[in-house]
Amino acid sequence: MVVCGDDALAHRLAAELHDVYRTRVTVVIPGGAPLADPAGQQAARWWPGGRTSALFGRFSAAVGRVPLPRQTADDPAPDGGVRVMEVPVLDEEVLTEAGAEHATALALVHDDDEANIHAALRARRLNPRLRLVIRLYNRKLGQHLEELLDEAARVADPGMDAAELDATTTVLSDADTAAPALAATAIAGTSKVLQADGLLRAAERTPPGPDEVARPGLCTLALLSSTTSDPGGSEGSDSSGDEGPKLLPGDEEVAAATGRDTVVLEAVSATGAPLPPRRLGTRRLPLASLFSRRLRWSVAGMAIAVLALTVASWQLTGAGLLHAAYLTVLDVLAIDDPALDEPTGRKVLQLLSGLIGLLMLPVLVAAALEALGTFRTASALRRPPRGLSGHVVLLGLGKVGTRVLARLREMDIPVVCVEEDPAARGIPLARRLGVPTVIGDVTQEGVLEAAKIQRAHSLLALTSVDTTNLEATLYARSVKPRLRVALRLYDDRFATAVYRTLRAAHPRALTRSRSVSSLAAPAFAGAMMGRQILGAIPVERRVLLFAALHVAGHPQLEGRTVAEAFAPGAWRVIALDAAEPADRQRDLAAAPPYDGAAQEPALVWDLHPGYVLRPHDRVVLAATRQGLGEILAGVAAHRN
Repeated sequence: MVVCGDDALAHRLAAELHDVYRTRVTVVIPGGAPLADPAGQQAARWWPGGRTSALFGRFSAAVGRVPLPRQTADDPAPDGGVRVMEVPVLDEEVLTEAGAEHATALALVHDDDEANIHAALRARRLNPRLRLVIRLYNRKLGQHLEELLDEAARVADPGMDAAELDATTTVLSDADTAAPALAATAIAGTSKVLQADGLLRAAERTPPGPDEVARPGLCTLALLSSTTSDPGGSEGSDSSGDEGPKLLPGDEEVAAATGRDTVVLEAVSATGAPLPPRRLGTRRLPLASLFSRRLRWSVAGMAIAVLALTVASWQLTGAGLLHAAYLTVLDVLAIDDPALDEPTGRKVLQLLSGLIGLLMLPVLVAAALEALGTFRTASALRRPPRGLSGHVVLLGLGKVGTRVLARLREMDIPVVCVEEDPAARGIPLARRLGVPTVIGDVTQEGVLEAAKIQRAHSLLALTSVDTTNLEATLYARSVKPRLRVALRLYDDRFATAVYRTLRAAHPRALTRSRSVSSLAAPAFAGAMMGRQILGAIPVERRVLLFAALHVAGHPQLEGRTVAEAFAPGAWRVIALDAAEPADRQRDLAAAPPYDGAAQEPALVWDLHPGYVLRPHDRVVLAATRQGLGEILAGVAAHRN
């Protein structure tokens, strides 16, 4: 496996491939000109600003704190090892040196979409059968690029079978992968969600009381940490031991774990029609919103006065109604001849009409100014309204924050955004959706107050700086101690310390820490192994994966019943694709287009334990990272 990247996702992905799938990994990181040591070995120890040493330290920690081998292309990494290359430019020569011509898969996870596209085109020319996993933020561009690269592979190698071609190119976005879990963390009652032929929901449930009956679910996905209710306890992770969360426990283990909270799977087959596109499009400006109520009443009063003068002129002069209306309008606009030789009544009506015309001038000017102001504010960011409460305060409108904002608005959750950069990526989306936005540094006094944090339901701190997220969280908790908080943190040890401290200080408030790279890395690693990862659901600091697998070629599944294929703590079959192989949806994680008609569900969630899995079946699997690695890498231990 070859991983090319320059940020946290590359580090997490290298660790995932090394620790979970036990594969040989070559990591290519950008930097200055590589140096050569006396033995002629290529070393990577320099980068302007000292960033290389930090990257090497992160990689060392990611692969288990073992020394990274310093090797050349002629001295490949040992089985299960990690080889790190630092290169100035990612060109064809570098890809060849990294082994792309003979590699199984190549992941391009730079933070720059253009760099990933250039590298993908070069890699496809080198190896048409190379499995490409590309990180792209632009969804539409990613779809077109995937089709282009698949077509290029088909032309270069006409003998490639359809199943292999289907997994040749995969375009993913770390922001899209992590957004559902981050958005769900901030919403009461929604818990953790996943898109898989509809809505898949993992709900946290407390043990039922003596007179209560537990609500049944399709299956139990996890037992939460025994310290999850302890204010001084830590949020469970992979290294928490017996006190940590238990993923995919057996029925006997669930029955024996009295007093522990559980995560139960709930499938919602009829989620209802999604919001029409106009709800996420531009805001309409009805006529009533152009003018204030006071101005509308003024215009109505003027119209009534003109109508009254028209009727009076009609009765007084004996002329036709249309002629009377014509004369009245001329008098109001002061363009009629003076009524010198007319009766007294006609003179009085002309004077009154002139007075109404004078009064109408400021009304017309006010209408023009109000309309101009309304159109100007329509293109500007909204301010949080005075009576707003029960909303989500979202800090940061970068790549991740933008995707989370879209998710929250799809669910009709009120949001107030806070962003320091007026030109941030998510500002146009916030303007288009009409989301109230505060421009300012969240660490400065008064910014969170402007976002109505004191009346907010929850806080999502999703900036790219851990200390900024922590500072905002601490200040928000000082304003509202029971505020629900989810903050984005990269370092696991730092996150554990923060979680323990916040739980001890605010035991009744919900606190969650999430890492975007740790949520996204399993999906990227699974795609490199050639399978479709539907998504990931966080269980405290651990991750539960959901993948769509074809039963054929997996002895752990093929020919076994659903009950026999269940490996507690590793994997579990939770759904079956009932569609015919030719009619199956390629991407189960994609939301179906809304055309007003009811969508027939393709997945069967309530599988009978005695159903025998056949080779042509496609199933949805819930698995731990280690369990999915065993199935895909073919190193599963026999579980009886």
